[in-house]
Amino acid sequence: MRKHENNGLREWAAICMAGLLLLAGAACTGGDENQNLLPSQAVVKQVVNLFSPMEKTAPDAENVARTAADLTVAMAEERLGVSVSYWTYTAEDYQDRTYDEVALDRARNNMDDLYLLNPDTILTLGGEGRLMDLSGLDSAKNLREIIRTANTVDGKLVAIPQEVVAYGLFVNVDLFKQYGLDLPNTPEEFLECCRVFQENGIETPIGANRWWLETLVFAQAYADLYNGGSTETEIAALNSGEAKYSDYMRPGFEFLQTLIDRGYIDGAKALVSEAIDGEGPDFLAGRTPIVMAYWGAANTETAYGKTDFEMQVIGFPSSRGQMPVMPMTGWAVGADAEHAQDAMRVLDVMISDEALQLFSETNRVISPSQNVSVDCVPALRPLNDRIEEGVYVLGSNAGMNVEQWGNTCLIVRQLLGGASVDECMVAFDQLQEAALSRR
Repeated sequence: MRKHENNGLREWAAICMAGLLLLAGAACTGGDENQNLLPSQAVVKQVVNLFSPMEKTAPDAENVARTAADLTVAMAEERLGVSVSYWTYTAEDYQDRTYDEVALDRARNNMDDLYLLNPDTILTLGGEGRLMDLSGLDSAKNLREIIRTANTVDGKLVAIPQEVVAYGLFVNVDLFKQYGLDLPNTPEEFLECCRVFQENGIETPIGANRWWLETLVFAQAYADLYNGGSTETEIAALNSGEAKYSDYMRPGFEFLQTLIDRGYIDGAKALVSEAIDGEGPDFLAGRTPIVMAYWGAANTETAYGKTDFEMQVIGFPSSRGQMPVMPMTGWAVGADAEHAQDAMRVLDVMISDEALQLFSETNRVISPSQNVSVDCVPALRPLNDRIEEGVYVLGSNAGMNVEQWGNTCLIVRQLLGGASVDECMVAFDQLQEAALSRR
């Protein structure tokens, strides 16, 4: 086991709920498959076992500043008279097993009760019938419809997040002003900004990592599907095979390939770079004008919450203008978990309006409850305005028979590794054929 760094949940909320460290790590290269698995305490009365990438301060410690999800868990412990025992896993580099791989193993073996899951893992475990239906929870009636859409598998609401994660472009406004550039709305405007930066000595205008380049692709692929008034019809055509996922994805992959070919993105570096660690230092130092990240990264000093320049977070360039991309992580309860009913009670408190108000105020994030709202920091207002207008693309949707977020991330990595756009489209066609064969 590796050293347990107790950094608290503020860092987790910024880095994990966006899906950053939820997805950290890659395939196992040998050795103990649970070498990074860390118990947060040596001795805890185990009533509800919780598995996530976060770390937790000692629940019995006095005068400890807890943040976000930790506060909501403490609320549940106090209100219900239960104890929650945390198990955590965080991959340390791109060669470790992914959090998803470890989560799948633990859920399939009923090792925990309550899990924080990524969209692809939610769809997999939900499809296997391994997650409880959460629609009967009292607090579930307050959820935004987008939450139900993204996390319903086979008619069951199998996961509920504590925040709606939104991704966008983080831009150094000072550099844009220095070179007389407006913030881009369309792919063409984005390319022009990159050209000007490069001609003025900024060799690689876009900082990237191996996890989030799919956000650029999604904005191109699904801007019309989610904002053109025919979402249900188009998804039905995809699920029936009448339409092809590859036809939607091709423009996004071609756009990404253009960015790589012109040197605006360093594909080789991105392929082995962890989120924020790879591109963050250059962005903060003013050497890179553009990175992509999730909402919470603008709120924490461990990411981009404290810059020496004016920063704004805008949507990704698309045919419909700046486009936020929103995947859904979520809390889920194992269907055959030893303490499933206690875990359901804990989760019901964690997603209550009272708890979500506390969570949202602490982390200044978009709440999954339609009854909870919090003012965002100035840097996030451009992204927030688009979301409030109802303009966005879902990066995960359990209503699609091909899982989007994880699969697209992996196929983007094929592109970064040298695969052609056509080869990447074949990979999407194969995924669709496999989904159709399961009908």
